[in-house]
Formats: sequence, structure tokens, C-alpha cells
Amino acid sequence: MDLQLPLWFEIGSLVVLTLILAADLLLILKRPHIPSTRESTLWVIFYVTLALIFAGLMWIFAGPEYAGQFVAGWLTEYSLSIDNLFVFVLIMSQFAVPRRYQQEVLMVGIIIALVLRGAFILVGAAVIENFSPIFYVFGAFLVWTAYRQAFPGGDHDDEVKRENFIVRLLRRTIDISDSYDGAKLRTVVNGKKIFTPMIIVFAAIGVTDLLFAIDSIPAIFGITTSPFIVFTANIFALMGLRQLYFLLGDLLDRLRYLHYGIAFILAFIGLKLIFHAMHVNELPFINNGEHIEWAPEISTWMSLAVIVLSMAVATIASLIASARDKKTAKADAAASVDDGTGPSPRSEVAASRVADEKGTPPVVDPPDPH
Repeated sequence: MDLQLPLWFEIGSLVVLTLILAADLLLILKRPHIPSTRESTLWVIFYVTLALIFAGLMWIFAGPEYAGQFVAGWLTEYSLSIDNLFVFVLIMSQFAVPRRYQQEVLMVGIIIALVLRGAFILVGAAVIENFSPIFYVFGAFLVWTAYRQAFPGGDHDDEVKRENFIVRLLRRTIDISDSYDGAKLRTVVNGKKIFTPMIIVFAAIGVTDLLFAIDSIPAIFGITTSPFIVFTANIFALMGLRQLYFLLGDLLDRLRYLHYGIAFILAFIGLKLIFHAMHVNELPFINNGEHIEWAPEISTWMSLAVIVLSMAVATIASLIASARDKKTAKADAAASVDDGTGPSPRSEVAASRVADEKGTPPVVDPPDPH
């Protein structure tokens, strides 16, 4: 049975969400600042509470099944969005974006992500409606993506080259200043209007958003085929991402096993899609075009349990490992002070470790001062 919601609820939900995003954007433009931990925490709690209230409304108007689909889809997209933050951190670091203006960069990234994901959702819904075997393709793609996420390596190098190519193309074709001028895209140098390095940052963020959209949309279509749920889950997952960036801050490098949890979720959803494709099979060269009745149908609630458990295990394991490393580092620092060698800097080591484990080495080069 397809999702049936009152038209006023669908339109009203999208209008309210759009107004909230617009208000968030205006707040950044009117008052650019570095959010405090308390402010970031309150905003994240607000957006999470808003998502849970929406899930409750879905339960009332559509029933528990669709409410469960929304929560499972939202959590999946939220975990992938957190994964996205790792790359954002590297981009901000490589381009030395002033922390005061990182909010604008993040908001632009969120808007680009919404536009790209909206386009992919429309295309994905149309393909699913007219070509059910696409579930085989989506499923296989997610399993491959899960493997790449868990064991990053050579495949990602091509993505890095593509991103670097775009950045280098911009540098060759347009004049770019050596320094930032606030959050402006254009500035005046020696009486001539030229772009600031912010244009390259936006380009790198946009390419990153595109790559993540390609991974995330098939994943949520493995949980629900309702375009409304897919789109709203993506909006809620991206709302509050800016504040989460400042809330987590340097803690991101402590979530070293997060990508394993995400990989497990992607692999699980990929297998779920393949089983669903087998259950509704129409391809003549598979089981003579007949449905494969023994193929299991994985319920929404089982999917939700797997998603929550995977993220919980990955997070807890990361924090335990981080605490153990912290103790070891303190012991090593004390030993090095005792023998007169002095402690060694660890910030670059931590950043390199995150990049290596995530399979996302710095995707851009710092601005050329010359």
C-alpha cells in the first residue's frame, strides 16, 4: 500500500521546513560568529526533537510502518551526513577558512546538498516506478560502496583527482586573490575585481556533496520508496549539521570506527534491496521471470534496529579506543619529559590518522600564495 497523507500535511511540512532553513540562513548572514558549545548543543537538540515530533505526526497520519521508515531513513542519512563532516573538516583545514566564516561555507554546502539530493530523489523515484529491477543495481552499488567505506584504497584516488582537477581548473581560468575578504566571493585587488579563495572552497564542498548524494540516495530508497519520506528524511538529516560541526569540533577524529558502522549499514541495506528485487523479480533470465518466494522481506523495524545498533557499537568502540590512546599518550609524554626529549605535536598525526582511516585524504590543495 502506497503512502497516503493529507495534502495539507505534505505541503505544510515542506513549507515549515523551508522557512526554518531560510531563518537559519538569515541568522548566519545577519550575525556571523563562532557558535558556543551551549548554542550548538541547543540547536542540535532542537533539530533532533523536531525530527522526532515529525515522526510522531507521521505515526498519527500514516501509521507506525511509515513512521518507522522515516526514523530509519533519517538515522541512515544522519549518520552519512556526520561522515560528510570529516571531509568538510579537511577542506576547511586545507584552505585555512577563518573559523568565523565557516558557518557560511557549511550552509552553502547544506543548500547544495539539498538541491543535489532533491534532483536524485526525483530521478530515483521515476526509475523505481518504471523499472523495478533497478533495486538489483542499487543493492549491488551499496554493497560495493560499503566495501569501499570499510577498506578505503585505490578507488578513492580517482575521486580525489577529479576534485583536484576542478580546483585546478578554477585556478587556471579565473583570477583568485591570495587571501580571504570575510565571506565574500569577490574582492578588489589593485583596482581589479577578482575572486577570493572562497570560490574554490565552495567548489570543493559542492563536489563532495555530489559524491555523498550518489551514495546516500540509493541507501534511503532501500528503506522506503516514498519520495516524500526520502526528501523529508534528508532535510532533517541536514538540518543542524552546521551546529553539529562546531559541537563535535576536534572530537570528530575520536570517531575512528564510525566508517565501519556506516559500512555495515550500507551493506545491510544493499542486501535488503537485493532480497526485495528477488522477491518482486521480473527479469526473464532470473528464475524464468518469476518472483523468488524464498527471498526474505526485511521489515522496517529490523532495519531500524540494525541502524541504531551499528552506530552505537561503532561510537562506543571509538570512544573506548580514544580513551585508551589518551592514556597511552599521557604516559608517553611523561616518559619523554623525563628523558629530556619533550612531547611531540599530535594534531597533525590525528588529522592524518582520520584521513587514512576514512579513505579521504585532503581533497584540495591550499591556496597558492604566488
